[in-house]
Amino acid sequence: MTPPLRVRHVSDGAILVEFPEASEEEANRSAVALARALARSPVEAPDDAVPGARTLFCTFDPERISHRELAQRIEALAAAEAPAETASGKEHVLRVAYGGPDLASVARLAGLTPDEVARRHASALYRVAFLGFAPGFAYLTGLPAELAAPRLATPRPRVPAGSLAVAGGYSGIYPAESPGGWNLIGRAAALLFDRDRDPPALLAPGDRVRFDAAGELPENRPSPARALPAGIPVFRVVAAGIWSAPVGPPFPGRGASGIPPSGAMDELALADGNALLENPAGAAALEFAVAGPELEALEDATVAISGAPCDASVGGRPIAWRNATRLRKGDRLALGAVPRGVRSYLCVTGGLAPPGPLDIPSRTAAGEVLFRSPGAAAEAARACRAPAGDVEMISDPVVRIVLGPQEDWFADEGVAALLNSPFRVSSTSDRRGIRLEGPVIAFRAGPEIPPEGTALGAIQVPGDGQPIVLGPDRPVTGGYPKIGTVISRDFRLVAQARPGAFVRFRAVSAEEAVAARRRMTAS
Repeated sequence: MTPPLRVRHVSDGAILVEFPEASEEEANRSAVALARALARSPVEAPDDAVPGARTLFCTFDPERISHRELAQRIEALAAAEAPAETASGKEHVLRVAYGGPDLASVARLAGLTPDEVARRHASALYRVAFLGFAPGFAYLTGLPAELAAPRLATPRPRVPAGSLAVAGGYSGIYPAESPGGWNLIGRAAALLFDRDRDPPALLAPGDRVRFDAAGELPENRPSPARALPAGIPVFRVVAAGIWSAPVGPPFPGRGASGIPPSGAMDELALADGNALLENPAGAAALEFAVAGPELEALEDATVAISGAPCDASVGGRPIAWRNATRLRKGDRLALGAVPRGVRSYLCVTGGLAPPGPLDIPSRTAAGEVLFRSPGAAAEAARACRAPAGDVEMISDPVVRIVLGPQEDWFADEGVAALLNSPFRVSSTSDRRGIRLEGPVIAFRAGPEIPPEGTALGAIQVPGDGQPIVLGPDRPVTGGYPKIGTVISRDFRLVAQARPGAFVRFRAVSAEEAVAARRRMTAS
């Protein structure tokens, strides 16, 4: 039967299921089995259930099911389910060619020849423990112990798609070109992630993998390009600005394929701008940061700017913030500097065509065309409205957090530093994470944990002791301990804090976090 479990309430709408008495393999099998049981359950399942190395992370809407009810449902499923997920997982045979740039160094560490490393690696049966880091990236257990190797001291800025790699006790294949710190020992020809496939990730938790060594492999075919959005052309990007991209509501349920939920950095500002135009709260809009783009209207349109105030003009004439403005075909809309706050939103009547359900927002480029949504842009979006006056930017905010789930990994003085000191927002922040600079947060245990699912607003602390608040485009799983989680009501305060600004943190209970969320959605 499933080993004893413990449920931690991470924040409003997020819990972490742990198996403290189980081995890592037993805990992971139990997490995968529970995720599948929740998906099969005839009653409402969580929005997402993400197995980690030895945990199950779940996100949900506390308006539909409470923390206590979900915990009770999981405990009941655990009592009825045995962690026998291996029988239902698929088996994949992937062709690989050995000979990557780190094969020789892995061989030296193991006291073997490169050929023997390749033979032993190919002879093992692997199991998909969980996905994370990047869409379609599977962490495979079963690596022969002698082939375990530490991550590179300095990650590579570019790892080619299809690279076969090892790190610690895991093996994996990079689905797409990306930075990476694993040891590269070969190449695989499989297409690990394909937007046109259902599910898009080739490998799923609980699947089994064998490697078939081949002398030569065909070149990896790239993942199919994103299709142009359906809809009516409404803007042409004349100048791109610092950063801008169409965003809409978060897409839950993508974690099993390693895809974060994304969505707007400031959900309340998006809802506020849409309300000015009588759009659905989550209708897609153009999010832009620091300094916006210049756009040419390709048709008549009514727009509104919300979020951080910005310098905006049409044909050189200033236009008002948080006010509906009529554009005529051919008008040039210049969205200039954002002097207070960071992120603004350009909403248009009917909403922009939203990003695809498998897409992470990517920066718009000069010459690109933006499309108006062909229909109701976001029927399933949460109906939240910014309270009156809440759109103002707050300087040096005090941000509420729920401590944990790894609060006990940090020394008492580390927790005290987080709660009693200001932290400066770094200029290296982005939608993946808002990096903070301040006093070092001291660890009681080490700076790494078995990788597990991550929440919006999770405050992870890497080895340098400087916290990072995870954003909507965060890695689905991560191996740094998390000292706390920003409540959903206050995430916008961090998202709108300018580089160089200071934030402070105040601890509240999970119950207080849920109450604040209810006030937000009821406004």
